[in-house]
Amino acid sequence: MATILITGANRGLGLEFAKQYAQDGWQVLACCREPKTATDLTQLANQFENLSVLALDVSDLTQIDALAKQLGDTAIDVLLANAGVYGDEAGHGFGKLDYAQWQKNMTINVFAPVKLAEVFLPNLQRGTQKKVIAMSSLMGSMADNGSGGSILYRSSKAALNAAMKSVAIDNRQKDIAVLILHPGWVKTDMGGSNAPMEIPDSVQKMRDTIANFTLAQSGEFLRYDGATLPW
Repeated sequence: MATILITGANRGLGLEFAKQYAQDGWQVLACCREPKTATDLTQLANQFENLSVLALDVSDLTQIDALAKQLGDTAIDVLLANAGVYGDEAGHGFGKLDYAQWQKNMTINVFAPVKLAEVFLPNLQRGTQKKVIAMSSLMGSMADNGSGGSILYRSSKAALNAAMKSVAIDNRQKDIAVLILHPGWVKTDMGGSNAPMEIPDSVQKMRDTIANFTLAQSGEFLRYDGATLPW
């Protein structure tokens, strides 16, 4: 049985990933900040014996270390760093930037995914697929930025892309494949109700891309359907 660890699994894309992988018989390690209040995720855990709910607040990097100790030698096939934050708010654009929130963005969107890859490297090496998936965004593409704004979010995703590209290069000889993935514009709390894509559709397409992703492609920035995106 293959094993996937998912952060931010209590809602949106993370919850749907947990559901779909559990339905397909994977061992799912579903992480969220507050398991006691994660009603939908708890219901999934009650439905699927192969889904476990684990407490993890990725904004506290020490909790990542603690979770690694808790899981011990557990083999992980796919590490999905899904948890993320938008951070930009109306009235806090250039000239009134919220630097405290910017720091939170960097911790959650950049430091945490890299920390996860570092700490769980031994677990990934014990797995068979050895894949790290960093949930990014087209808004992290500098080549695609023609509208400006969203400085906190854009910069954190651009930094994530750069960091995970290096993680891919540094770990290629260890057979660790790193995929930087854009989910599309999806109807989530972050994407909003005007988004054209439904959550299950996005997740299924991303799962197909993850399944077909190979070590030879490690470090690439791809759309949910496998199309290459500009840096």
